[in-house]
Amino acid sequence: MPIRNKYNYENVEGARVGRLNSGINSTFIVYRMGSTLIDAGPTNQWQPVKTFISEKPIKQLLLTHHHEDHAGNAAKIAKMANIVPFAPELSQRKLKTGYKTPIMQKIIWGSPQPVETQILPEEVFLEDGTKLIPVHTPGHAKDLHCFYLPEKRWLFSGDLYISKSLRYFRSDENLEQLIHSMRKVLELDFEVLFCPHRGIVEDGKQALTAKLHNILTLCEKAQSLKAAGVETPQIVIDLLGPEDMMALMTRNNFSKTNMIEEALKVTKLAA
Repeated sequence: MPIRNKYNYENVEGARVGRLNSGINSTFIVYRMGSTLIDAGPTNQWQPVKTFISEKPIKQLLLTHHHEDHAGNAAKIAKMANIVPFAPELSQRKLKTGYKTPIMQKIIWGSPQPVETQILPEEVFLEDGTKLIPVHTPGHAKDLHCFYLPEKRWLFSGDLYISKSLRYFRSDENLEQLIHSMRKVLELDFEVLFCPHRGIVEDGKQALTAKLHNILTLCEKAQSLKAAGVETPQIVIDLLGPEDMMALMTRNNFSKTNMIEEALKVTKLAA
């Protein structure tokens, strides 16, 4: 499968890859700034990723978290470029030993390959001196980090954004933490958001603010229905519609029910 699309924004280049093309969650963008890569792409897309990164020397690889679409090719890139990737400390054990992935994720992305990493420092620098600040943003994953470039007012958002609205949630995600992480990031002075699934969002802060608003609104509605005596399965139907093939194919690992169950747990609803 060739590169599906290429991106250029000032000194940022990107290549979108993916075995499937059924929505933004089934393709992935590897971003590059000079000799620095942000995330490695999925293993089943190594050939187009290799084509992209072979265009220029790679001197550092920064991983946002351990998930297979983000870190799948880290071992191959490390060998190819003779580097040790940087990763969040909470990512390192899983990246080193490997981990099981649900069958649907294997179909979409392939299986992750073990890789040795070094811990992300508090600040990372590009060749031109531009500073990147890793920001811990758990919720989607315990180890998720974004990369903030204050000089550019840019945010490489990992899986913090993806979309303005959420309808499905993974069984291992934590919505309370996700809300806290979004609030934390929205305190930063950024404008452009680089999402590895959605793409380049020029009104990034506005888009992330809208996502936070939509989530809080869903939580308020779900909790109001619960307080009125409505059972959780009916709340799912009332607010998100009945479960569909997504829940069936993932054996409920990715479902609307997970979303509502998490929404009912959220305690801090003030924007």
